[in-house]
Amino acid sequence: MSFKGSTIFVTGGAGFIGSAVVRHLLNDTDACVVNIDKLTYASNLESIPQSSNNPRYVLAKVDICNGPAMRALFEKYQPCAVMHLAAESHVDRSIDAPAEFIQTNIVGTFTLLQEALHYWRTLDEAVHDTFRLLHVSTDEVFGSLGAHGLFTETSPYAPNSPYSASKAASDHLVRAWCETYELPTIITNCSNNYGPYHFPEKLIPHMIIKGLAEEALPVYGDGQNVRDWLYVEDHARALTQVLKHGRIGETYNIGGRNERSNLDVVEKICSLLDALEPSLSGDRKRLISFVTDRPGHDRRYAIDASKLERELGWRANENFESGLEKTVIWYLANRSWWQSILRRGYASNRIGLMVTSK
Repeated sequence: MSFKGSTIFVTGGAGFIGSAVVRHLLNDTDACVVNIDKLTYASNLESIPQSSNNPRYVLAKVDICNGPAMRALFEKYQPCAVMHLAAESHVDRSIDAPAEFIQTNIVGTFTLLQEALHYWRTLDEAVHDTFRLLHVSTDEVFGSLGAHGLFTETSPYAPNSPYSASKAASDHLVRAWCETYELPTIITNCSNNYGPYHFPEKLIPHMIIKGLAEEALPVYGDGQNVRDWLYVEDHARALTQVLKHGRIGETYNIGGRNERSNLDVVEKICSLLDALEPSLSGDRKRLISFVTDRPGHDRRYAIDASKLERELGWRANENFESGLEKTVIWYLANRSWWQSILRRGYASNRIGLMVTSK
């Protein structure tokens, strides 16, 4: 998958999934990458070590809500494609402070679409016909599944959190700009990602770091909420497959076929930590505690990725056991990466409980 001579915009390329996409493009293709990121609390340029002095990489510290700045980037770099990953994504934060999610995920996507449309309309025929905008979204837009069944590309939207509602709105905007203005867009909806360089507020890195510190491991509710886990590097490969070979106007679900309850995930992390770095105090499962559940906590997500597998030939390389082991080993070997985040003042205090003063 060469992309030789092509420039690709990656919005949110200093975030977790975005940085995996940038690493993949720099390592495995010949594309030139413009990383458009406003560098929020969850961004980390150290997640892209291969960007240093790389002639195929440019960082543009720009907010996607800034239309004039985005227009200038399109005019300067003349991309053949946009991979749109810039988003606020932490559900608990969206409960406490939804405004930023509305601004970035909805207004930002609208602004990007407008500027991409303006740019696309100026292109000569050859480039005009090959340009693509890939919008990366989440399975959370579909709401919560019961005990059985899978999300497909035709599942109805039923978001239950401010985060998922804002992503649902952005999906609808992308579809509308394709249908109304014929902007060549594609949408993907993915399951929960995990892997290296994951910001510590998310479940898996949160539990690894707390487990190493021998602190309490807080599990929401009864721990039986189920997620379908996707190794982030498998996701990055899928996105480039969709960008290269996906059909305009289509949606592709991306999932790892790895359903696990939250409690099962935490227990597996404990077992891996015990095997790789034993504690003198005993089994880390003793640290698990059950805490108040998240408001509106979706019970189960599960993705049917058969369309992507059938049409584009993508398969996940990692199952959950192999991917989780790689992830834990990475956090053990790269303590300086996450310790620097802690030193910068990140606090792992519980948020998203809608606590009000009397």
